[in-house]
Amino acid sequence: MIDLSVKYLGLSLRNPLIVGSCGLTNSVEDIKALEKNGAGAVVLKSIFEEEIRLEYEKEMNNVSFDDSNLEYYDYFDYQIKENNIKKYIELIAACKKEMKIPIIASVNCTTSSEWTFFAKKIQNAGADALELNAFIMPSDLTRTAEETENIYFKLIENVKKEVNIPISLKISYYFSNLASMIKRLSDTGVSGIVLFNRFYSPDIDIENRKVISTHVLSSPSDLSISLRWIAIMANRVNCDLAASTGVHDGKDVIKQLLVGADAVQAVSTFYKNGASYISIMLNEIEDWMKDNNYKSISEFKGSMSQSASQNPAAIERVQFMKYFGDMKR
Repeated sequence: MIDLSVKYLGLSLRNPLIVGSCGLTNSVEDIKALEKNGAGAVVLKSIFEEEIRLEYEKEMNNVSFDDSNLEYYDYFDYQIKENNIKKYIELIAACKKEMKIPIIASVNCTTSSEWTFFAKKIQNAGADALELNAFIMPSDLTRTAEETENIYFKLIENVKKEVNIPISLKISYYFSNLASMIKRLSDTGVSGIVLFNRFYSPDIDIENRKVISTHVLSSPSDLSISLRWIAIMANRVNCDLAASTGVHDGKDVIKQLLVGADAVQAVSTFYKNGASYISIMLNEIEDWMKDNNYKSISEFKGSMSQSASQNPAAIERVQFMKYFGDMKR
């Protein structure tokens, strides 16, 4: 009997394959289909702090108050947040009522304070954990790297004051000292770190002179970035590690587990292949385990991490040597 069960964020998952935050995790009906096809857990579609702030600004532009009525600003701020969180709370409650797999809420954070209004309500609605999808764009020329990094620590500090459910932090690789940053974040008391979040990528429509999006879905080649950093950080942090971006089949999940991931998130492949592809990926993992005489994931997880490797330099190599040197024109 093959045992695919794992522990992630202190939660018991029937397998390590998590459907990450996306449009496929935004309704009870869709999440039921993901559970039916074997998902180990789901991360609900993020509630975006930025969207709420933009809605508030739009409303403020449409009204006019004098200084004697400043309390109305607070009222609109509160009302807009309440309206946005209400639907999200209802989704969490409905999922917990009808599903057995862990339901992980998600908040997309751009500051260290505004969104904490939601954290307690998310917990009270029954979410099993909370994933903070955080990215502070390092584009402010007046802000130092240290000041940018401190925002992440403030985020964690603020949410830990509000909730006691497990917290994970989904980050990017845009740090000047990534390994040190991941280690320091793991020391804050978070239950997990997700490597890495995927960004909106801008492109230019040269005919209409407009900024448009591109590469919305990941490709298999994107796997290498998270694979490298999971391998480097496995067994060196004080929390769980989940791999994300570029995971398109069961083999990709196996690779991430081999280098030390505790769980693996995937999204794009389910947009391309449908929810039923979850079971195909799980069958791939089981078949590989049978072929290699593994009965449980714990028997091979992390066996190819950098800390366990006979050739740790291979994970860190960044320059092409033999490959391109041997190529013929």
